Amino acid sequence: MVGPRAWIGGIFNRSGNKRPGSNKYLNYPLTPLQEQSLRRLQERLGVPFDETRLDHQEALQDLWNAAYPNVKLRSLISEQWKDMGWQGANPSTDFRGCGFISLENLLYFATRYPNCFHRLLFKQSGSRANWEYPFAVAGINVTFMLIQMLDLFSEKPKCLPGLNFVKLIGEDDEAFDVLYCIAFAMMDAQWLAMRASYMDFNDVLQATRTQLERELSLDDIQRIEELPAFNLI
Repeated sequence: MVGPRAWIGGIFNRSGNKRPGSNKYLNYPLTPLQEQSLRRLQERLGVPFDETRLDHQEALQDLWNAAYPNVKLRSLISEQWKDMGWQGANPSTDFRGCGFISLENLLYFATRYPNCFHRLLFKQSGSRANWEYPFAVAGINVTFMLIQMLDLFSEKPKCLPGLNFVKLIGEDDEAFDVLYCIAFAMMDAQWLAMRASYMDFNDVLQATRTQLERELSLDDIQRIEELPAFNLI
């Protein structure tokens, strides 16, 4: 079931990023490597999806091929996209809410952790609701949620989860993409645990955010693979 366009980014617009006592983390110094990794990620955040760019078209085609390797996509604008959970025949209109990185996240998930990706895409686990969340636009909302939760548009994150995450990308440039996969799998697990339906999606995503913030606030996490929820993917 695919909902109105206001559904995309809804949780992003309604959830605040401030946390009590967050100012005490402002003086944490970033290493040059951490600053460099953060800037590279921020550059990715600033790239809009451009349906006229060949590399963006190829990435979209690659996503389809990874999701449905045995089904030929008739055109980059096709009613087939609705099967993946886009809101219309042209996914590029949905990417406008978050840019090219949201496509990169989905493609990374599909190629790096294909078993988990397909399990979520085809809703293969658990007792599902009759009115399920649309997979693709849910993925865009996960990207939105992570950007806000980690305070990635700031020169330096002002919250403990964000600062701890910067430590992780200082060690691994793919940490954001891996965290996205973890967050998506965690969201689906929350969906099942909460016996949620379509209208409950924002509550599910907020619960996912709270759990991720808790895990990213742990003192002993040195690598993205050490997050407790990593085993979900």
